[in-house]
Amino acid sequence: MIDSNGFRPNVGIIICNKLGQLLWAKRIKQDAWQFPQGGIKEAETTEEALFRELSEEVGLCKDDVRILSQTSEWLKYRLPKPYIRQRKGRTCIGQKQKWFLLGLQAEEGRVDLENTLQPEFDDWCWVNYWYPVNQVVDFKRNVYRKALIELEQSVKNFVNDNSALL
Repeated sequence: MIDSNGFRPNVGIIICNKLGQLLWAKRIKQDAWQFPQGGIKEAETTEEALFRELSEEVGLCKDDVRILSQTSEWLKYRLPKPYIRQRKGRTCIGQKQKWFLLGLQAEEGRVDLENTLQPEFDDWCWVNYWYPVNQVVDFKRNVYRKALIELEQSVKNFVNDNSALL
């Protein structure tokens, strides 16, 4: 599904642990790291896409996480020319993403990158909050920065709420 401006609707998923670290995943057979993300199907809501992608990409289910926040607006990035492609008769020039911040409620051992027939990631780790901005591929950096700025206070609140439990 591509909108009239050529952007594919997508959900971005930022998972934080109780220390405020973020789940950072390595694309399968590549030296490229990113947050989990995925397209929204035609009949799906953003939340339905979020939980489907969460299960497919990192093996977590709705009960393993808590939605802490989401970006107020769609954040867009354009693809570099070599990545621009036709989909169902429309040209996809980039993605527009609604970003969700999730607090991990389950044990981190529940993360399972092989929960699907076509895994997208082959490794993951916890990273400091701002680390991804300078590590993700160039054309996604501005979107990552905007999402992290908007969601930062929710991470701080989650860490503070859980600090007594640690």
